[in-house]
Amino acid sequence: MSRIGLKPLEIPEGVEVNVNEGNVVVKGPKGELTRSFNPDMNIKIEDNVLTVERPSDNKEHRALHGTTRSLIANMVEGVSKGFEKALEINGVGYRAQKQGNKVVVNAGYSHPVELDSVEGIEVEVPSNTKIVVKGIDKEKVGAVAANIRAIRPPEPYKGKGIRYEGEYVRRKEGKTAK
Repeated sequence: MSRIGLKPLEIPEGVEVNVNEGNVVVKGPKGELTRSFNPDMNIKIEDNVLTVERPSDNKEHRALHGTTRSLIANMVEGVSKGFEKALEINGVGYRAQKQGNKVVVNAGYSHPVELDSVEGIEVEVPSNTKIVVKGIDKEKVGAVAANIRAIRPPEPYKGKGIRYEGEYVRRKEGKTAK
């Protein structure tokens, strides 16, 4: 049994969920999200409580059960609260700045790396060593943050690079002279 799939999902005030033929539309104060799901999953809304039921216990339906419920829960949370990922930049001369719609990152390369804005995602640079990615779609927020981190992932010897806020990088000992 899927423990997550069986949990009922309470829909907060100000959030509207519409289900029709496998498509789910979630509207809230921060925006609107639409996603299509497998039509086999039974998505029901009764008294502001959403439940996901599966038609059988075969492997595919068991796999989709918890996934469907989690994705809908993320959509509801996104349109009501929103999602945010923060990144830290460590290293001498490593910095970021916002120029119009673009974010320019200097990460030790011979050229600055420019990142274009993604629709529905807001990137803020509160200081030159911190980047904050905000949006209502959890998947897009995570993808944009991962793309920024991929510019210069943290290295284990000096700890230089771009890391998620609170991410622990295991440090290694360097070479020793004989």
